[in-house]
Amino acid sequence: MEASSLPAALELVSGGGVGLSPEKRAVLWSSLLLLQRDYRFERVWFWGCIQGVRGAYYIAEGLGPDRAAPRSRLYSLNCVEWSLLPPVTKDMVMQAGRLKGRFQGDPSFEYEYMERNAEDAERLLEDGKEIDRAVGIVPRGAFVKTPLGSVRENRNFEGLSLMEAKKLSSYFHFTEPVNLKNKTLLEKADLDPSTDFLDSLEHDIPQGSWTVQLEKGGTVVVLRSLLWLGLTFYHVPMTKQYGYVYFGTGEKNLDLPFML
Repeated sequence: MEASSLPAALELVSGGGVGLSPEKRAVLWSSLLLLQRDYRFERVWFWGCIQGVRGAYYIAEGLGPDRAAPRSRLYSLNCVEWSLLPPVTKDMVMQAGRLKGRFQGDPSFEYEYMERNAEDAERLLEDGKEIDRAVGIVPRGAFVKTPLGSVRENRNFEGLSLMEAKKLSSYFHFTEPVNLKNKTLLEKADLDPSTDFLDSLEHDIPQGSWTVQLEKGGTVVVLRSLLWLGLTFYHVPMTKQYGYVYFGTGEKNLDLPFML
């Protein structure tokens, strides 16, 4: 969610029990604005918090003019001091997949390695991409793709209508599309290439992995993931207010197919 509107945005997603104390919100908000100034980011988004056994990792993202370009990611242990994370490589994902146990919240902690076969390693690589793909959500029409391929905020976007905001098909994953590439030319003919260039949440597997609810007296639409517990997205219909945040352990709910 946008750093500049962080206190109000966190209040809108607090219905599910996620969030930070008022003191922590104020500290985080101030530090993110300083982060944007010091690193000269065009925008800073608060990605969320991964809760470890001993502490938590707070994650922020720095964006440039092209919103679809690779983002700079930073982490903090206290919401004040931030460290830049290196770009994730395939080898890093493979090595991380061999670690045993939950996140500790301590960067100096030494984890145990466990052996994995090639099939497990490939699955872990896909899972590592999946959480970031699941977290980044935007309403349909909030961004446009230019003829040159860059992605910009749509200045004409004034929010979804209440009817559209209650549909899962009105929300997209803000990452490289996968399902869209598999569509036929006939299916793509009905899409607007400037706004429909991302994958819709309605095609996520398993079906039923998202809940859509009206909160705050019916003025806010809130989406929550049952696959990545702690992932919350909000949108105030007929306004430009929307955002997402993740507060969880970084673990996938593997029992979901049996719960639906």
